[in-house]
Amino acid sequence: MKSFYKFIIAIILTVAVADANTAGAQNASRRSISFDTGWRFTKDSVTSAEKPAFDDCKWRMLDLPHDWSIEGEISPKNPTGGEGGYFPAGIGWYRKSFKVPDEWKGKKVSIYFEGVYMNSEVFINGKSLGIYPYGYSSFSYDLSSYLDFNGENVITVRVDNSQQVNSRWYSGSGIYRHVRMIVTDAVHVAQWGVAINNPDVTSRKATVQIKTSIKNETGSPQRIVLSTRLLDANAKDAGSSQINVEVAANSQKEIEQTIAITDPQLWSPETPRLYQAQIQLSQNKNIIDETKTNFGVRSIKFTAEKGFQLNGKQIKINGGCMHHDNGCLGAAAFDRAEERKVELLKKAGFNAVRTSHNPPSEAFLNACDRLGLLVMDEAFDCWRAGKKKYDYAQYFEHWWRRDLDAMILRDRNHPSIIIWSIGNEIVERGSSQAVETAKMLVNAVRQIDTSRPVTSAIVQTNEDDWANLDPLMAAHDIGGYNYHLSSAPSDHQRVPSRVIVQTESYPKDAFINWELVQNHNYIIGDFVWTAADYLGESGIGRWYYSGDTPGEHWEHDLFPWHGAYCGDIDLIGWRKPISHYRNLLYNDSEKLYMAVREPKPDSLDIKTTWWAVWPTWESWTWPASIGKNMQVEIYSKYPRVRLYLNDKFIDEKPTTNKQGYKAEFAVPYSPGQLKAVGVDNNKEIESTILKTSGNPAKIQLTADRKEITADGQDLSYVTIEITDKDGLFQPNAANRLHFDIDGPGTIAGVANADMTDTDSYTGNTRKAWHGRALVVIKSTHSAGDIKLTVSSDRLSAGTLNIKATE
Repeated sequence: MKSFYKFIIAIILTVAVADANTAGAQNASRRSISFDTGWRFTKDSVTSAEKPAFDDCKWRMLDLPHDWSIEGEISPKNPTGGEGGYFPAGIGWYRKSFKVPDEWKGKKVSIYFEGVYMNSEVFINGKSLGIYPYGYSSFSYDLSSYLDFNGENVITVRVDNSQQVNSRWYSGSGIYRHVRMIVTDAVHVAQWGVAINNPDVTSRKATVQIKTSIKNETGSPQRIVLSTRLLDANAKDAGSSQINVEVAANSQKEIEQTIAITDPQLWSPETPRLYQAQIQLSQNKNIIDETKTNFGVRSIKFTAEKGFQLNGKQIKINGGCMHHDNGCLGAAAFDRAEERKVELLKKAGFNAVRTSHNPPSEAFLNACDRLGLLVMDEAFDCWRAGKKKYDYAQYFEHWWRRDLDAMILRDRNHPSIIIWSIGNEIVERGSSQAVETAKMLVNAVRQIDTSRPVTSAIVQTNEDDWANLDPLMAAHDIGGYNYHLSSAPSDHQRVPSRVIVQTESYPKDAFINWELVQNHNYIIGDFVWTAADYLGESGIGRWYYSGDTPGEHWEHDLFPWHGAYCGDIDLIGWRKPISHYRNLLYNDSEKLYMAVREPKPDSLDIKTTWWAVWPTWESWTWPASIGKNMQVEIYSKYPRVRLYLNDKFIDEKPTTNKQGYKAEFAVPYSPGQLKAVGVDNNKEIESTILKTSGNPAKIQLTADRKEITADGQDLSYVTIEITDKDGLFQPNAANRLHFDIDGPGTIAGVANADMTDTDSYTGNTRKAWHGRALVVIKSTHSAGDIKLTVSSDRLSAGTLNIKATE
C-alpha cells in the first residue's frame, strides 16, 4: 500500500512541476487527474490550430468548464434564434500544452471529456483522435501511443456549434463540463466497469452485487487478485470479498461478487445515506489499480396496484423537469452550481427531477445522491425524425447505441436514479417504426441494467389518437404522459396493468394533477414543466399585455424574450408563488402562504400563455393602485384563513380540498400591513405578513456561502435585495447596480430574473428586477479575503466579505 501511495504522489508532483495546471487528483479515484486548468481558447476563424507548432500565445487563457455562448451578446441576429436564446454559437478552439512524467511510461493514458457541445474533434500532437457529435455524452480517447516523453504534448479540441438551429433550448458552446486524465496500468478496471445492484433489500439485511469488468491490455494472460471492501456512511467496514482472477490476453472479463450487509442504512430522499465500494486489483501483492464507487442501498418497485415503492414504502413523485443550464453561468457545469440546483429543488419541496432532455453532469447526479433527490435520467429529445434542421436526428442512426450505452454505464450506480427515459415527444410516435425503435432502445438499456424501468415522454399527436399510442406505451415499462394525465382513469380501464407518470404538466394545473396522483395508485407522480426557469425556448411561460405580440413561442419571434419563465423557481433562485402552492400540496413543511395578483393596467388586459400562471408577487407595495381592488391569494393547509389589513378584519374563507387549498380576497389597496392567518377550530394558529415598502434606499447582500475553496472552481451566490431606509424589501425597485470585487475572486456571472433584459450575463452591471439581482463569485487559485461591493446611484452601497481558503 505504501508503494502505491508513493507512486500516485510521484505522478501528481511530477505533473505539477511539468505543468502546474494538471495537478490535483479527483475525489473519485487517485488514477483520475484534473485537466481543467490552463487551456487557451479562441473563437476566431483559424487554420492548422491542431498542429503542435501552432502559435496560440495570443489566445485567451482560461480554466474549464467553459461556455463561450453565455459570454456573447444576446441579439436577434444570432443564428440560434429563440430556441437558443439568441446567443452566439459558431466554432471555437481549445489548446493545452503539457509534459508527461516518466512514471507514465508503460501506462495506459486516456483523456476523458464529460461533455463538449458539440461536434468536437480532439487532436493529440496533431493527430485526430475522432469526432464526437452529441454534446451531452461523456467520452474518452486513448493517448498512450501518441505521447512524447521528451518534449511538450499538445491537446487541441475543435468545437463546432455552427450548424444552427440544433436544439430547442439553450445548449451553450464549448468544453462546458470537466476534463480529466485517466492513468492506469495495462491491467485495470475498465472505464465505467463497476456495476452495483441490490437484488435483495430488507431493513435487516441487504445483498450487494458488484460486477467488475477487468481489462487486460497486455499480450499475455494475467493472474490478479480482485478485492472489494464496502464502507458505510460513517466510513465503517460493511463487508468485503476477495477473489483470484485470470484474464486472457487482450481481453476484458466481468467478475461478480456478492456481499451481505446486516442492518443496512437505506437510501431515500429523507435519509440519503451512501456506501462506498473500494475495489483493488493486486498482482504479486502490489496494488495495480484502485477505484472507489459510491452507491446506495435501496429497493424500488413499480406496480399498478401499489404505485412506486421505495424500500417497501409507497412514494408519490412531486417532480420537476430541468434543462442543463446554470442561468448566468450558461452551460458551464461547475460542481457548486450543479449542487445548488439540487438544493433549490429540495427547498422548493420537489422529491424528483427529470433531466430533460439529455444526460446531466456527474456533479448533478452526485448531488442528487448526496442530498436525496430522485432522478429520471433521459437520453434524447428525438430519434430518427428531427424537430430542428441540425438536431440529434441526423446522428441517431449511427450514434444512438454509443450515446445510450454511455449514459447507462456512466450513471447506473447512482441510487437517486429510479427511471431511465429514452426519449421525449418523439416526432414519429404514431408510426410502427417508433414502436420498433422504442423496443430497440429498451432492449439496449436492459442489456446493461435491469434494475430500473424504462419510459419516454409521449404526447398526443392529434385529438383522436391517444389510444392509438397504446403499442408505443406497451414497449415501455412505464407510460410517460406529457400533458395528458386527465386520460389516466379511462386509460386504466382500457390497460389496467399500465403504470403511469406524467412526464410534463402545465404549472397552472398543479391542483388537478396533485389530486389525480393522490387518488390513483397506478399514477406514480407528476413532473411539472418546469422546476426552474432556463435560457432558450424564449417566451414559454410568459404573460403579456393586450397590444403585445400574442401567442406562443413557436408562433412568433418574441425577442427580447430570451428564456423561459415557466419554472417554479426563477433564474436567480427565487421561489415564485406557484412553487409555494405546489410544495403546500405535496408536503407538510409549508402550510400558509400569501401573494397578490398583479392588477391589470388601465385599458389593458393581462393575457397568459399555455405554460404561464398569472403574475403574482409577494408584495403589498402598489402605489399606482390606491383604492383599487387587489386580488389577494392565500394558499393554506388550514381549514380556514382570515385576512387583516392594518389590523382591521377583512374576511374569513375556507381553504379545504374543496377549494383547492386556496382562497382569494378582493381588497381595496391601502398602504400598510396585510396579514393572513391560518385558522383551525376557530383558533388562529399561524400568520404571514406583507408590508408596504418605502422608496429604495439601501442595498442588502446575502451570500449562500461566505467561505469557498481557492481551487479556481468554487462559487458563492450572492443575492442582492434593495430595501427602503428601514431595511424593508422594495419589490418594485429596478435600480442599475454596479459590481466591484477586490481580492482573489472573479465575477463569474450576474443576473436578474427578467427574461426580457438582454444585458450581458458576464458583465459588472445589471438592473434589479422586482427588487432583486444576483452575482456569482468564483474563486481563483489563491487564498485570501474577497470583498464584493454593490453600488447604485442614490442608494447606500452594500459590501460583503467572502473568504477563499486552501
